[in-house]
This record gives sequence, structure tokens and C-alpha cells, in this order.
Amino acid sequence: MPISISIICIVIAALVFGAIGVVAGINYRKSVAEKQIGSAEQEANKIVSEAMKTAEAKKKEAVLEGKDEIHRLRNESEKELADRRREVQRQERRIQQKEENLDKKMNNLEAKEEKVSKKLKDAEAKVAEVEQIKRSQFEMLERISGFTADQAKTYLLDQLDGELAHEKSVKILEYEEQLKDESEKLARKIISLSIQRLAADQVSEATVSVVALPNDEMKGRIIGREGRNIRAIENATGVDLIIDDTPEAITLSSFEPVRREIARVALERLIADGRIHPARIEETIEKARREVNSKIKQAGDRAVLDLGVRGIHPELVKLLGKLRYRTSYGQNVLDHSIEVAYISGMIASELGLDPTVAKRAGLLHDIGKALDHEFDGSHVELGVEAARKYKESDAVIHAIQAHHGDVEAKTVVACIVQAADAISAARPGARRENLENYIKRLQKLEEVASSFKGVASSYAIQAGREIRIMVKPEIVGDERMVSLARDICKKIEDELDYPGQIKVNIIRESRAVDFAK
Repeated sequence: MPISISIICIVIAALVFGAIGVVAGINYRKSVAEKQIGSAEQEANKIVSEAMKTAEAKKKEAVLEGKDEIHRLRNESEKELADRRREVQRQERRIQQKEENLDKKMNNLEAKEEKVSKKLKDAEAKVAEVEQIKRSQFEMLERISGFTADQAKTYLLDQLDGELAHEKSVKILEYEEQLKDESEKLARKIISLSIQRLAADQVSEATVSVVALPNDEMKGRIIGREGRNIRAIENATGVDLIIDDTPEAITLSSFEPVRREIARVALERLIADGRIHPARIEETIEKARREVNSKIKQAGDRAVLDLGVRGIHPELVKLLGKLRYRTSYGQNVLDHSIEVAYISGMIASELGLDPTVAKRAGLLHDIGKALDHEFDGSHVELGVEAARKYKESDAVIHAIQAHHGDVEAKTVVACIVQAADAISAARPGARRENLENYIKRLQKLEEVASSFKGVASSYAIQAGREIRIMVKPEIVGDERMVSLARDICKKIEDELDYPGQIKVNIIRESRAVDFAK
């Protein structure tokens, strides 16, 4: 029993001492924590006080900077304001000076106006005096001459017109004689040599082709059952087939020569083969089209090769080949173009110029005729457009544009092409006109000549190459004949279309008849 009590006492004592130790440790930690908290509060207070001091310093510094900025801005504003005031004062001084100058000018103008008004009054008085003197002189002249003013004016104008007409005719004769002496011989020599050096065949062509048949039974086979064969041919080629009473012949009619040629070739092949039906017709026409296109290319290549003209665009060469099947007034256009190219080159050589450009322009001058069945516009406009499209030179383009006088010829090459074109078209048999158009042209030529005052009669001769005009001698004098011929030529050029040139020949004859009795 006593032992257990002793143990209990020991345990209790241990617990008491442990509790005392725990309490002491807690008190110690508390005291340490309180010391740390106190030092942290001191540190925080120190930091806060330093931050407040720093903020105060920053505040003072910002206030100082703001005051400096305000002072600087105030100084700049004052300086700018002073500059503006000086500028305003300067402008005011300038305006004041201008006002003073304007006042001076106004004063001067007023003085000048007074002087001018005075001078005008004096001038008006003098004009009135002159008019009075003029009227009195006119009255005196009318009394002396016995003519009124209008009669005297008419008399003087008639006298002056007669003198001027005589002087003008004399001068025209002198200039014409001088020009003829200097230029006619050279022009005739050059043109005659060019024509003589070129011998070209002239064949008149039409807008129809005739295909021979082995017999009249072939007409029925070409027409086909219910006309299906002839419709197939016309639809595929665009050519009209004329089947009439002409024995063993069919006529192909079309203004498009390439189509007409394709139809002719295809029809001849169909007749030779004997198998005529729509499927065979389409196949044959396609083959004929390829063959004609090949001939077109060959014709263009041959023309360029023969003339020695190089560097022409392939499309222009193809258009040249199409001209092989194109006619103008019955004249084959490709042959005409080649002839114009040759003549242009010869004339250029005679004049000492480069014949290459002249040949090229002559060959291409009618290139638009290969396009005028497909596009709107004249062959001149289409030719100029094609030449520009395929990069021809300005000299060639201008020659194409001027070869019919649509624009004024400004280069020697353009004038040469004009002359060569007229020479080629004026060859005997080169162009074909029907009788009706031929007669109308001659009648129109005689009407133009007879429309002038003093013309008694006129006669177109030499197939319209010359017009002979009989004038009334009592109305048209010798001095008037030269100017009358020029006036008639001018009217013919303005109103008529004709190939080559027309000679105007005026004849004046005075006869005196009497009888001895």
C-alpha cells in the first residue's frame, strides 16, 4: 500500500512538474512572440514613416515639376501670342498700305476717266464733223459723176472683178506652166517606166460560178428527194444553187467568194463521185473547206515570197490569201494588190526611196476587203484596224488609211500607194462595169460640166476619161477659161467616184460670118 501511494505521488509530482514545464514553455514562447510582434510593429512603423517621407518628397517634386511646366507653357503661350500680335500688326500695315495705294489708283483712274471722257467728246465732235464733210463730198461726187453711191460701188466692183479675174487667170497659167515644166516630165517618166516594167494579166471575174454537169439527169440527183440534197448543200456552204433550164450546168451564186469556191469544189467532187446524199455532202464540203483554206494559205505565202516582203504576221498572210477569191469591180483583189505592190516599189526606187516599205504598203492597202463580208465598216477602216492589231508600222497604216483619200496623205509612201492603186485600176480591162452604171457615170459627168454658167454643151469621151466642154464665147472669155476648168475639176472630184483621172478640155470659138453681095 505505501508503495502504490509512493508511485502515485511520484506520478502526480511528475505530472505537476510537467504541467509547470508546459506552462513555463508557453509563457516563454508567448514572451518571444510578443517580442517579435513588437519588433515587427516597430519595423512596420518605420517603413510607413519612410514611405510617408518618400511620398512627401515625391509630392513636392511633382508640384515643382508642375510649376515648371506651367511656367514653360505660359512662356510659350506668351511668345506665340506676341508673334501673332506682330503678324497681325504686319498684316494690318500691309492692308493699310494697299488701301492707300488703292485710294491713289482710284484718284488716278478718276482723273484718267475725266481725260478720256473729254477726249471722247472731242472725238465724237470730230467724227460728226468728218461725217458731215464726207456727206458733202459724196453729194458733190454724185453731182459730178451722175452716179448714186450704190451705182458707183457696183461699177467699181465690176471693174475690179474683171481686173482680178484676168490677173488671177494669168498667174494660174504662169504657175501651171512652171509646175508642168518641172514635174510633168519626171512624173510621166517614172509612171511609164513602172507600168512598162510590169506586165500583168487582167481577168474580169463575177459573183457567180458555173459547174458543168455530165448530163441533165444529174440535176435531179443534186436536188434530191423533196429537195433535201440541195438544202443540205446550201445550208452547209451558205451559197445559193441556181438550177434552171441551162443545159448541163448549175450556177452557184454568192457575194462571199470563199464560200462560193468551197461549194464549187465540193459540188464537182460530188458529181465525180456519184454518191450524193446529206451525210456524203457534209463530208465532202468539209474536205473542200480544208482544201480551200490550204490554197488560201499557199496563195498568201506565194504573194509574200514573190514580192520579197518579210516579217508579215501569219494572220495577215492568211487574209492576203483570202483576197485570191475576192473581186472588186470584177478585178481580182490579190492580183491587184500584188500589182500595186510592184508598181509602188518601182516608183519608190525611181524616187530614190526604200522600196521595201512601199511594197509592203501596196500589198496590204486593200487587206480590209478580206474582212468586209464578216465585219461592219469600210475596207479602209477594217484594213487599218487589222494592220494595227498585227503591229504594222505607222507608215504602212497611214498608207492604208489614205489610199482612197479618206485622210490626207502626209507621207511620200502614202502618195506612191495612191498613184499605184489608180494605175492598177485604170489599166484597160482591169475593171468591169455593167452598161447601166457606165452610162449613168457618163451622164453624171456631163451634168456636172453643164451646170456651170456659160457652158453651151459637154461631151464625155474616151470611156469617161475626158470631158470636152464647149463654152459660149460672149460669156466666157479667154482669161476665164483657166479658172472655169479648175472649178469644173473641183466639182467632179467632190461629187463623182471614178477610177484614174478625168481630163477637162474646154473649147472656146468665136465665129464672124458675113456675105458679099
